[in-house]
Amino acid sequence: MIPRRRFLQAAAASAAVTSLPALTAAPALAAPALAAAREPEGTITDLGPASVTSPLGNAEFVGDVLYLGSRGLAPNVVGAWDLGQDKVTAHFDIPSGVGIWAMCKVGTDVYVGTHSRSDLYKIDTLTGTTTKVAEYPDPYIWTMASSPDGKVYLGTSQPGRVVEYDPATGTSRDLGQPAPGEAYVRSIQADDTHVYAGVGSNAHLVAIDRRTGDKRELLPAEVADRDWVSSMSISATHIAGGMNSLGELIVLEKADPAAYRVVKATAPGEKYVVSVLIHDGWVYFAGRPSGTFYRYRIEDGTYEVLGVPFPEAQTVRILEHGGRIYGVQEPGVFVYDPATGGIDYVSHVRKGFKAAPEEPMSVHSDGERVYVGGKGGCDVHDLASGAVTRLPIPGEPKTLMTANGTTYLGVYTQAALYSHRAGDAEAELLLRTGHNQDRPKDLCHDRATGLIVMSTQPEPGHQNGALDVYDPRTGRLDTYRPIVERQTVFALTARLGTVYLGTSTQEGLGSPPVTSTARLAAFDLRRREVRWEVEPVAGASSITSLKHTALALYGITGDGVLFEFDPRRRKVTRTLKVCDRGGDLVLSGTKAYTSDEDAVYKVDLIAFTARKLVAGLASDWFGGGSRIAADPSRKALYGLKGRNLIRIAI
Repeated sequence: MIPRRRFLQAAAASAAVTSLPALTAAPALAAPALAAAREPEGTITDLGPASVTSPLGNAEFVGDVLYLGSRGLAPNVVGAWDLGQDKVTAHFDIPSGVGIWAMCKVGTDVYVGTHSRSDLYKIDTLTGTTTKVAEYPDPYIWTMASSPDGKVYLGTSQPGRVVEYDPATGTSRDLGQPAPGEAYVRSIQADDTHVYAGVGSNAHLVAIDRRTGDKRELLPAEVADRDWVSSMSISATHIAGGMNSLGELIVLEKADPAAYRVVKATAPGEKYVVSVLIHDGWVYFAGRPSGTFYRYRIEDGTYEVLGVPFPEAQTVRILEHGGRIYGVQEPGVFVYDPATGGIDYVSHVRKGFKAAPEEPMSVHSDGERVYVGGKGGCDVHDLASGAVTRLPIPGEPKTLMTANGTTYLGVYTQAALYSHRAGDAEAELLLRTGHNQDRPKDLCHDRATGLIVMSTQPEPGHQNGALDVYDPRTGRLDTYRPIVERQTVFALTARLGTVYLGTSTQEGLGSPPVTSTARLAAFDLRRREVRWEVEPVAGASSITSLKHTALALYGITGDGVLFEFDPRRRKVTRTLKVCDRGGDLVLSGTKAYTSDEDAVYKVDLIAFTARKLVAGLASDWFGGGSRIAADPSRKALYGLKGRNLIRIAI
């Protein structure tokens, strides 16, 4: 334990520079912060929906109507865009799950698969009725396709398996795991005799005999080291699949899989082929992260880059209708006309698709505004006026911080770092990490060196997270991978040229951990080396947040254990079980705050005791967990109640 007098002196001296996002000068207190100063501790002020958007997850045509499925709304919806009327004429609520990744049709019925939880719905487009027809124990339904005779096939995780649903009888048949041990079936197609399953995080392309259930690997040995077959389309004679993480398309003959070609998506930095369609002798496909649209002619190998309909947008489905190619993306729909080569872009919201509060992913305050990150950008809440503006960003801001008047955003899926200055309409791309990384986990600023540090998680199936050190004065980026061997750094805090790292045993998603306990490490920003590593809490799988004072480090584990660590003695001095699930940790003088989905907890760092500050929040964060952010005034926290942004007086 750290002596009480030394603790109080250090906390008072260092509170302004060690606990909260670094600023060159404290901003003038906005009206809400002044109000918070007069409010009793724990007072909640509702600031309205945290992030309002309408991202798309999939789509399907029935006649001249394009049925568009949403992601992350509550409830999710399928909107019917009638091309003849050129407007969305109806919405169908999908009450369960956090998003719609999978859709297909059987006749005039549209089938919708959800994830987290995995439910199957049928929309009868003739009567306008929606019925839940099945549910499955798997966390995700990633992909669906129908066979010519009207069966529905689902690819799920985890584990990755294939399920057949028969609309005629309402029964399901488990076809098992196409590749035992693999976590994901991410693409699926079916013909009269076989189901074709694309698997990751180690790539497989498996043909399953629909009658016998027998399985046969189709992926040639020469490309068996790829990560995924994550998208797929079939014709009577060919299979086309998108492979990760080298941005490749494989085209092979059904009758002779050894007759294949691999086509490289040529946009700089392309890693994923996210959607595929075989039509009229061409394979149309879309890449990510660039958002480029391509096609390849099977007969003679002609390859064309058709354009970039929306920079860096993910194309979740490619469909053909009336001789035109429709690309469904999170922010809208592009329409390619092969006759003219023209590409038009359509906003589904302007056609009448409803926007609604989404599940946010991050929250941050610079003192005058609150950034709430979600799909395709941030909603920015002005604390003085209450106005909300949208900051568009290609991807998902997972972590934010402000230093020297600039807000930095770590963005998935490119493991990218953006910057934004208040008042600017757009954020500026500073870097993409590379190194097989995709998910930023935390950001911090070291005042002593002026450096910005970001930690990232590897792509699914890959090993070793990375640490990115960025110098905003020169634009130089240095990436260190591995940084803590066979782990990912989840949490960062920096002081006097040292950045402290809190890790997770999870590497790329879908990869079973190979280490047993999360670590705490110190990385010297001047010498660029790890000085030491320890395991602060036995059996902890992750350290979700990390902060410091002049005397101690404070971290919280994924199962809600707060620990105090003396970096000079490299020793844990105290631990405290605060809650059942650890989230963000905020320090303010001799107090700390953390949260789970339902409550915010206040910790007295002298007595090392905790109590609930507020409860009953039922915060609806994307992917579970919980986030809180501190106002630099030290008068308020920001978090969620349901899907509304709230300010909590402290």
